This record gives sequence, C-alpha cells and structure tokens, in this order.
Amino acid sequence: MEHLAHVKNILGYGIENDADEIAVCIQRGVNVIEHDLNEGLQRFPDKSFDMVVMTETLQAIDSPHELLDEMLRIGEECIVTFPNFGYWGHRVRMLTSGNVPVTQPVAHRWFDTPNIRPCTFLDFEQLCAEKHLRVIQRLVFSSSYRAGPLMKRFPNLFGATAFYRLGRVS
Repeated sequence: MEHLAHVKNILGYGIENDADEIAVCIQRGVNVIEHDLNEGLQRFPDKSFDMVVMTETLQAIDSPHELLDEMLRIGEECIVTFPNFGYWGHRVRMLTSGNVPVTQPVAHRWFDTPNIRPCTFLDFEQLCAEKHLRVIQRLVFSSSYRAGPLMKRFPNLFGATAFYRLGRVS
C-alpha cells in the first residue's frame, strides 16, 4: 500500500486487525482501518473502490468465498494473492518428513497457523468458476524455480504463490 501510494499516487486504505501492525502502518504513513475481515466488508458502500486487494490473507479467512463476493461488491475488480499449498516443495517435505511443512510463506506449525483454509491454484480456480468470477489475469511465482515451460504447464505444482485479478462475469 505504501509503495502504491508513493509510486502510483493512489488513494488507498489498508485493513488490519492487529494493533502492532496498525501502529506500523501509521508510522509509515499508510491509511489503515482497524477491522476484522472475518466480519465482512459491510461498512463499505457498493462500488466504493476501483480495485480491492487482498494479499496473503485468503487462507486465513473463515469464509473466503463470502469475502470474495464482498470484495467485488465494493470494488469493480479485485486482486487476491495466496500461497499455493499444492507447491511441489510442500508436497516433498510432507512426503519425506511426514510433517506439515514449515516454510515461507507457510511459516507456521500446523497447530499455531493462521492458515485455516489451505488451497491450491486448482482449488481457487474451481471456486471462481462456481461463483461465476472472471479471472482477468493470473500470475504464478516461485522463488526456488524459474518461470519456464514446466511452470507454465504445471502451475499448481511449480508455483509457490498465486496472483489473481478477478472481476464479475458480465
């Protein structure tokens, strides 16, 4: 948000429910509203924003399918990023160790994780299809594997992080 405000000159607001993170936002000059996303976005009128962005939070929301509806109610489009729990590195760690992996961006143990809704790219795209959401753009990232033919062919296996730009089907 800070980068977008300074570089792109956008007017935006962050939503945060952690008091320490709110203090950091204020120190950095980022507009922030204290709110728990699990309570929805009812405080915002329809079509309040051009774009609504949710970064690395989808997997920690009680009802992500409902929040996606809310995001597209208050914004024309939305951007969602999340870790891919189908990433090959996570699969191998689970297979070889027998434990749920503790790695970036999934840097929590199974019992203290905020990640209560792990999903893969395939899971998310199925949800979008069921909800009649239009995938305008999808980008797949991985810090340990260069984008190439394998990632393009098997993004659910080789992509660690997803970026989806969504809209409503007309």
